[in-house]
Amino acid sequence: MTESSVSDHEDAARPRIIAIDGPAGSGKSTVARAVAARIGIPYLDTGAMYRSVAFAALRSGVDPEDADLVANLARDLVLTMHPDGTVIVDGFDATIEIRGPEVTRAVSIVAANPAVRSEMRSRQREWATEHGGGVMEGRDIGTVVFPDARLKVYLDASPEIRAARRSKEVADLSYEAVASDLARRDALDQNRTHDPLAVSEDACVIDTSHLGVDEIVDRILELMT
Repeated sequence: MTESSVSDHEDAARPRIIAIDGPAGSGKSTVARAVAARIGIPYLDTGAMYRSVAFAALRSGVDPEDADLVANLARDLVLTMHPDGTVIVDGFDATIEIRGPEVTRAVSIVAANPAVRSEMRSRQREWATEHGGGVMEGRDIGTVVFPDARLKVYLDASPEIRAARRSKEVADLSYEAVASDLARRDALDQNRTHDPLAVSEDACVIDTSHLGVDEIVDRILELMT
């Protein structure tokens, strides 16, 4: 087998990954689901995985800042991510609870835990292998989890737009509270020591501030051709 044919074989064997990264409120989840539906491949919300760890810690009375206990919990976590978006954590349907304000406040702390990141990264790669690839969204998919992804997209939007989007999703919090929390999460995600939120050098950056979901999806699909 020639060097070229070996390379072609390896490329064909690689999971077909579309990596969509970006900060909270940039539209990652909505866009990733739409892209996956449009082209008919699986979708994985990696942020929900970290939220599930945070939820499990809070439910067990574990301090999210207790790195060792949270790491052990993450390793033992029985987590099922269903295609319809349902998230089962240790046998409990936590789909709604992982989006609550308490988990939202804790998730960046949990996600900064290097042992938790290592465990979730392994699970994400296993998922991609089992599914033959998919649309994966998060904060380090294109930079760390799948640096060789076939397509990398980084979605962004102005802080004001992102806060406005999130405040519509969280009815019990004011715009100011949501904006403050997003700024806190941005700082934690961008400045954490392990796998910080960053733009991959070969990612296509799309500012979603004034774009509709269909427009964003169309742009991503154009990049695939």
